[in-house]
Amino acid sequence: MPHILRTHPRLTGSAVLGLAAGIGSAWLIPPLSLMQCGLIGWNVTVWLFLALILGRTFNNSAADVRRIAIIEKENAGVVLLMVCVAALASLAAIIVELASSKVMPGDHQALKYSFTGVTVVGSWLLIGVIFSLHYARLFYTWPGPTPALNFPDGEQHPDQWDFLYFSFTLGVAVQTSDVGVMTREMRKIVLAQSLIGFIFNTAILGLTINLAAGLFN
Repeated sequence: MPHILRTHPRLTGSAVLGLAAGIGSAWLIPPLSLMQCGLIGWNVTVWLFLALILGRTFNNSAADVRRIAIIEKENAGVVLLMVCVAALASLAAIIVELASSKVMPGDHQALKYSFTGVTVVGSWLLIGVIFSLHYARLFYTWPGPTPALNFPDGEQHPDQWDFLYFSFTLGVAVQTSDVGVMTREMRKIVLAQSLIGFIFNTAILGLTINLAAGLFN
């Protein structure tokens, strides 16, 4: 665990600030439940991490992506699993919270609906980003002679935008793009993201219908 903290400073820093926000909200806003405080902390973690990764994506070249991929290689699977489990847990928590909002006054319902949207969108974006980082690690640390991903223009040194493109195409369409998946290990990761993407997309559709019905009623 200490090694994970050292090799993933942005995720670690975001999680620490998110934990502080969750604890702070419990202390400053006593009526909030433990689950609500946890979701506040989760949102702080997610959106801060997304902002940090976005800033890094704009500033980093393909060489930087390769360097970071090598640094973050160890325990990368554990980090991916932890983030995915946490994202799915946040989705389950928000569904439970949304169910309880039916007995709230209208203004409180509107606030909870807004909070629901922010949480679900943040978790969905996080899944796409964390998988894109993992694809970069696999690509740049793959030991075999054949690249783990085959980009259509023959790109041998893709940057983070290329991996984001591949990851979010999977997240939106639940199918691969024009990038070829060349190794068995990469296919396993693609399958995992496809299944998680299906769960998220189905939940988002259900929540959207639920929110629309609640607003009209």
